[in-house]
Parts: sequence; structure tokens; C-alpha cells
Amino acid sequence: MSKIISIHSYRGGTGKSNTTANLAASLACVGKRVGIVDTDLPSPGIHVLFGFDESKLNKTLNDFLWGRCPAQEAAYDVTSTLGEAATSGSALYLIPASVRINDISKILREGYDVELLNDGFQDLVEHLQLDYLFIDTHPGLSEETLLSLTISDLVILILRPDQQDFQGTAVTIDVARKLNVQKLLLLVNKALPEFDFDELQKKIANTFQIEVGGVLPESTDIIRLASSGIFCLNFPDHQISKVYRHVASLI
Repeated sequence: MSKIISIHSYRGGTGKSNTTANLAASLACVGKRVGIVDTDLPSPGIHVLFGFDESKLNKTLNDFLWGRCPAQEAAYDVTSTLGEAATSGSALYLIPASVRINDISKILREGYDVELLNDGFQDLVEHLQLDYLFIDTHPGLSEETLLSLTISDLVILILRPDQQDFQGTAVTIDVARKLNVQKLLLLVNKALPEFDFDELQKKIANTFQIEVGGVLPESTDIIRLASSGIFCLNFPDHQISKVYRHVASLI
């Protein structure tokens, strides 16, 4: 049975898109059919991790939302980015959002029919025969976010070990529980290497009463990669990649 997974954070800059791409790639590498939708329409960017030439994005999620094409026509097969890590059955698709300034301005000015998103998600799952569909959400709480939380089989909340993130995550969890979200999982990112990761994981799990899938350290390797590829494919034996694979096993 297909699963829809939303990757969300209350604040920007938590590494949400990197996490989405890495978890999706980790599952695709073990033979799953996986899709990623970039619903961060005001500030899209996950396509960069897959090496997309922005000028060649002929169809995007925006075109579907504006009635210009079916959702599956905005899906790009990016399985080749897995390289030798791909196995039998591996398939990875990306449905990017438009980076054209006019399109972003139109979204900000006019909005869109949020209910169409759910129809689009279901069409993608059916037409692409997906095992998993990942939704890379816009940070914070909005109508789109609430829909994504409601229809997801799993919501992964990304937070940094920072008081503002703690407070914002608490608000998001409260909203998710009121919406009867099926399952929540926390993932801590950008923890300083000198932290005791086990203690940090226990503290956050106890604070929010939610399972913590892992703690990712602040990494110069990620900074050096500069969004030029999927981390777990470029550094398969890195501790960060091991955390991503562990979280993928929990999905």
C-alpha cells in the first residue's frame, strides 16, 4: 500500500529539502518507487539537489495547479541520479515547483486551490505506481501545510536544537494532534558535534512525547557539497547517511 510522507518544519533553514531528498533516495536505492513533490511554492529549491537546469523545467507543479496539465506530466524521472546505488525496481520521480519569478509572484498574489493538491497527490501515486510519495512542505503553518499534515500517513518534523525551533515544533505538534495525524516522527538536524547525541535524543523525545528518529550533526561535508547532489549518495558511509537510512527504515 502506498504511503504519503510530509517533511515539515516550523521555521526555514532546518534542512527540510535535504532531508526529503535523502530519505527518498534511500528508499529508492532499496528498490522502491518513490516520488517527491515540492509544495514550497513561494521558495522552491529541491530540484537543485538533482542537478536540474531551471531553464529546462517545462512543466511544474504550478502548471497542474493552474489547470495546464495533469500532475503526472510535471513528473521528471530522476532515477539516474542514484547511479550505482540503484537496485532492481528503483524509481525516483520529482515534481518540482516553478522558479520563474512571474509564477512565484502569481502564487503569492493570487494563491491557488489547495484542495487540488490532494487530487494531484493521488493521481501521482496511481499513475507512477508509487510506493512512497514525499511532500516537501513550505515551513510554518498554512492552508497547504494543514492539508499535507491531514492526508499524510507519516509526518516527519525537522528541528534544530534551538529554543525557537522547540517552541515552533511544539505548536506544530499540537496542531497535528488536533488534526489526528496518523503518525509523527521527529528528526533533529544541525546539532553541534560536541553535544551528547544520545542525551539530546532522549531529552527531545521526553519533551514532546514523540519518537526521535535520529540526530544529524552540523557537517562541513554538507556545507562543502553546497546542494550539488544527494548527500547519502555522495557520502554513503558517512554517519549522516547512516542516520538517513535508519529513519528511512522507520517509514
